[in-house]
Amino acid sequence: MKGPRPGPPGPDDVRRLALVLPETKEVEAWSMPTFRVAGKMFLTMPDDQSSFAVRCPRLERGELIAAEPEKFWVPSHEAGSPWVRARLAALEDMAELRDIVADSWQQAAPPRLLDTFTAPDPYAG
Repeated sequence: MKGPRPGPPGPDDVRRLALVLPETKEVEAWSMPTFRVAGKMFLTMPDDQSSFAVRCPRLERGELIAAEPEKFWVPSHEAGSPWVRARLAALEDMAELRDIVADSWQQAAPPRLLDTFTAPDPYAG
């Protein structure tokens, strides 16, 4: 049985948690890894992979950023989009990463996948 490991999650953890979600595929786009469910993008790993971008309803995004600006932000070129970025070094643990990734996946997944969805164990394999 695996348990929490020291330190914040890293880019490999983002990739692993994204890829265990049903019907997720990694696709290179804009010179960066993107993750899609049933063809719809729900996560990207831009720049130096110190952060990742996920879907976030614009109405909730402002509150999220105001509550935890050290963790979440939106670059100016993404201000009109339904995306928010999260800094890996600011995340509390793997469970928080799992929750963020799974929430974004659920926003993009087709209804047929949501009926039986269970978030993965963030510390498994």
